[in-house]
Amino acid sequence: MFATCIGGTFQCGYNISIINAPTKYVQDFINQTWRQRYQTEITKDGLTLLWSTIVSIFTLGGFIGVSIGGTLSVKLGRRGTLLTNNVFSLVAAMLMGLSSTAGSFELLIIGRLLIGINAGIALCVEPMFLGEIAPTSLRGAMGTGSSIFLTGGILSGQVMGLKEVLGKAQYWPLLLSTTCIPALLQLQLLPWFPESPRFLLIDKEDEEKCKKALNQLHGFSGSHSVLEDIQREKNNLVGFKAKKPWELFADRSVRWQVITIIVLNAAQQLNGVNAMYFYADYLFRQAGISDDNIPYATVGTGACECLTALTCGMLVESLGRKILISGGYILMSICCILFTVTLALQDFSPVFPYLSVACVFAFVLSFGLGPGGVTNILTTEMFKQTTRPAAFMIAGSVNWLSFFFIGLLFPFIVIGLQHYCFLVFFVVCLSVGIYIVLVLPETKNKSFVEIQKEFQSRRNKETNSEEADALIISTSF
Repeated sequence: MFATCIGGTFQCGYNISIINAPTKYVQDFINQTWRQRYQTEITKDGLTLLWSTIVSIFTLGGFIGVSIGGTLSVKLGRRGTLLTNNVFSLVAAMLMGLSSTAGSFELLIIGRLLIGINAGIALCVEPMFLGEIAPTSLRGAMGTGSSIFLTGGILSGQVMGLKEVLGKAQYWPLLLSTTCIPALLQLQLLPWFPESPRFLLIDKEDEEKCKKALNQLHGFSGSHSVLEDIQREKNNLVGFKAKKPWELFADRSVRWQVITIIVLNAAQQLNGVNAMYFYADYLFRQAGISDDNIPYATVGTGACECLTALTCGMLVESLGRKILISGGYILMSICCILFTVTLALQDFSPVFPYLSVACVFAFVLSFGLGPGGVTNILTTEMFKQTTRPAAFMIAGSVNWLSFFFIGLLFPFIVIGLQHYCFLVFFVVCLSVGIYIVLVLPETKNKSFVEIQKEFQSRRNKETNSEEADALIISTSF
């Protein structure tokens, strides 16, 4: 898991948070560069545009990454794609590290685009790889590795941005270039591990390499039952080829699975967790925390989310996916109401700022315990080998587009509704929680074939119901 995630979702989380600490220093660099080139000061709007481009182009790169990640995973294999993906990270680290020396903020933009592509491919392929190599009894626990390392990356980026580490003005190019370290670690470690056995047998039809990979992953005693499970899935897929994303939308047999991953991945960005982090700085000040100490309080929220992701990993096999993710969204909806009330009462008592801070941590805990940790596991488990890459492309595209959407519109939502914006997030969280309770089956300790049969039985019931309704209508005529 470490070899897979350190150069995958860890990179994504790291590059989400690492850009926050040097904000002022990078803006000063843009000002200085503009002055040297054009002998004039850059306008405030021009500076805002360039800075927002540097920050937000990461999401565009992520969208490009998930758009090609599924295709690469079929052509290069899961492990092969993850290893090749490090090229984007190394080139991005070099460009961002040299931007100050070269006097070019354009290198920052290109570097952020490339590291976004790296993150998009990783978020598409890494959960797929972990889900395919894990034994059924540990698939959920291993699947949470993506979430654990994502939050670990966010926390590491926050720590690296502290003044005691690399958060000083002269170190910001070095800070941004440290993204090469996880890439180099993965290039050293991941080649020692095998390719996905399911990919080898089902996609490549190489039984010998599949057996060798299974023996390395599960041992000789445990590999036989896993091979039988893969063989059963292969037999069910005879004559089927890997599908494209647009083909899944036309396939009625996976209609509910596709709807579910769209709902879950959109909600992962639209649930208000980004708004909580936005309000955290304001609340920390209201609670009496000085500006110098706010970065340390922010690290505390990152540590909180990281610990809950670890907790989710420990509970996902005992409690199951459905309870964790539905419970997480319902708890988040409750936190939204409480947070709105405490924000509205900030001026009535000095106690309310502290209650608001407690709501921030409770919301982050609820997100990490359920939606943050379980969403990628479900995307892996709900699809077969021939549809899984396309499913991850759809899920990743929705996730990154929602990320871009909330980043674009969130400032206007806050300006228009102020703290009442959390009533919007309340509706999102509660609606998704109810949807999960009504639609999603429990996938714990079930093979991919068994999970498909559960969705198939739901589809058969709907078909029978539609036929019965049609018969009643025709009889009445």
